[in-house]
Amino acid sequence: MAELTHFDEKGQAVMVDVTEKGITTREAIARGHVRMRPETLDLILEGRAKKGDVLGVARLAGIMAAKKTPDLIPLAHPLPLSSVKLDFFPDREQSLIGIQATVKVTSRTGVEMEALTAVAVAALTVYDMCKAVDREMVVSEIRLMEKSGGRSGVFKRIED
Repeated sequence: MAELTHFDEKGQAVMVDVTEKGITTREAIARGHVRMRPETLDLILEGRAKKGDVLGVARLAGIMAAKKTPDLIPLAHPLPLSSVKLDFFPDREQSLIGIQATVKVTSRTGVEMEALTAVAVAALTVYDMCKAVDREMVVSEIRLMEKSGGRSGVFKRIED
C-alpha cells in the first residue's frame, strides 16, 4: 500500500512538496449522481424549476468549485486549470441525474480533488435548486473514475 503523503515524519499535516516533480499534462474524471423523485426530474428536464435552469447553474457551480478547491481542501495546491467540463446524464428509469466532471491542467500535481469537488458542488447545487419540492434527494457515489499524468501514471476505475 502506498504511503500517505500529507504527513511528515512526526505525523503532522503538510502540503506535499511538488518542487521536484515534472510539469506534465494531467487530467482527472470524477462522477456522482443525485437521485430524486420522478416528478422532480421532470421539473428539471422540462425547465419548470422556479429557481431557473437547474443544470446550467449546477454546471457553473461545478466549474467555480473546481477553481476554488484549494480554498476548500486545506492541503490542495492552487492550480492554473486549463479546462473544467461538466456533463449531466439524466436517467428517467432510475430517476437520477448523473454528473461527470473532467478537469485538465499542465502542472506538477494532479487535479483529482478539483474533479471530485466539481461533481460534489454541482450535485449540491441541484439539491439546493430543487429542495423546495423534494427534500428526499440523495447525493451519492462521488468517485474518481480516471486520472492520467504524473509519476503514478494512469488510473481507471473498473466499474461504470
